[in-house]
Amino acid sequence: MLVAIESLGGRKGIDSLARLCQEKLAEDPFSGCVSVFRSRRGTSIRLLTYDGQGYWLAQKRLSKFVWWPESDTPAKPLEAYEAIWA
Repeated sequence: MLVAIESLGGRKGIDSLARLCQEKLAEDPFSGCVSVFRSRRGTSIRLLTYDGQGYWLAQKRLSKFVWWPESDTPAKPLEAYEAIWA
């Protein structure tokens, strides 16, 4: 999963987001990696991924974002970890 640090306008579609993956995030949009984008107002996120047959674009509208990663680079990978319960 790759998170875009910069926010973007809410009108971008699949083609524009795929181009951003390639040009700004230096990620192949056909790799299957999930790219996460935040709206400028911080009220929605978009997830873009390619499944081998076509693109999936999902959007979630929220009341307000509380946290978003910061970095000197245009994107930051997020890694999942497994919680061990005692």
